[in-house]
Amino acid sequence: MNKATFYHAGCPVCVEAENTVAEAIDRSKYDVEIVHLGTDKSRVAEAENAGVKSVPAIVLDGLPFHINFGAELSALK
Repeated sequence: MNKATFYHAGCPVCVEAENTVAEAIDRSKYDVEIVHLGTDKSRVAEAENAGVKSVPAIVLDGLPFHINFGAELSALK
């Protein structure tokens, strides 16, 4: 199964993106993981390594896609 990781920081922009984008992904084709970087700072480096520059963002099959703009990833360190 393909992997989708949705990274966010819990801000209103991120929550709206999670409710809209992450929920619209076909769960029969993607294993979706939601990662709240505001509460799980240990995963910020993982997001950086995946190419995430700001949140909310979703990484589909290793490719990062940035959604709107909530916060720079550097602000979450």
